[in-house]
Amino acid sequence: MKRKVTLIPGDGIGPEVSLAAQRCIEATGVAIDWEIVHAGADVMEKKGTPLPEEVLESVRKNKIAIKGPVTTPVGSGFRSVNVALRKELDLYACLRPCKLYPGIKSLFKDINLILVRENTEDLYAGIEFGEGTPEAGALVQKIRELDPKAKFHPNPAISIKPISKMATERIVRFAFETAIKEKRRKVTAVHKANIMKCSDGLFLRTAREVAREYEGRILFEDRIVDNMCMQLVQKPAEYDVLVLPNLYGDILSDLCAGLIGGLGIAPGANIGDGIALFEATHGSAPKYKGMNKANPTAMILSGMLMLRYLGETSAADRLENAVARVLKEGRFVTYDLKANRNDPTATGTSQMADAIIKEVRSL
Repeated sequence: MKRKVTLIPGDGIGPEVSLAAQRCIEATGVAIDWEIVHAGADVMEKKGTPLPEEVLESVRKNKIAIKGPVTTPVGSGFRSVNVALRKELDLYACLRPCKLYPGIKSLFKDINLILVRENTEDLYAGIEFGEGTPEAGALVQKIRELDPKAKFHPNPAISIKPISKMATERIVRFAFETAIKEKRRKVTAVHKANIMKCSDGLFLRTAREVAREYEGRILFEDRIVDNMCMQLVQKPAEYDVLVLPNLYGDILSDLCAGLIGGLGIAPGANIGDGIALFEATHGSAPKYKGMNKANPTAMILSGMLMLRYLGETSAADRLENAVARVLKEGRFVTYDLKANRNDPTATGTSQMADAIIKEVRSL
């Protein structure tokens, strides 16, 4: 029986890397019925929005989707198509594995981290008030009434950072359940509770409460975010699963991607209750559109995560092993994966996918 999956090709390099991932997933033999819908800059002119309702309807119906990089048009009213998808579908957990594969140039060895990022709150909730607006002025006045010691420079822009016990409980529990499922040993909560005593303080207190439910099974610790950045650069092997509020998760996931060779290697998943959307963590790189140059690895590995989510463990293993073989050999890879980015032997997006497909079929 075929699984119905929503495919959002994206724009810029999105359609190229999405096609590469689609072909590699199909090569595993898993039967998928693709429902293709479009979002991003390329549909803005026709639909008047970068995120048409039929995209949301398709994902809600099929409960599983994979998405290529999407450009959010400037001035569209959207902060981000990606953020809008996560909020509209309540995809509260952003899962970003960061694994270093042999053959990838890095200053480090044996990195295999999992970042679990809260997707719905923190500064990405999008509650902002612009400089000099009546709303910002009224908010400043209200804050002064509530806290006479509060100090502001004239006419500030203000962003509000909500963090709730409910959202924190579910993301920390998701992190612990992920650790158990992936046979990991430790969860580290990352915060700035030494300064943000109310919001980050709540995040840390709640994380500690949830951690008590897993005592004896999974170790728990916490780190202040700035210290965590240093720790990851100095001794990343000491960490395992990290759970973070949204903004810190966004920053540290890019830092960790840098440890494993860059965003071109980093897959991602956004997961809610009974619904999931998989995507590469990199952007749409419109200047490379149609050039058959983009590295498809992150998108293909996102497809691997999707297969694991579907329970297709054997197929997922074969796809990951095929990617690993191609990366290790270093022959049929895109220019950014070569020791010299000007190496004339670099292959294109589709040719790298061909090499991975060949390996999948041999396993």
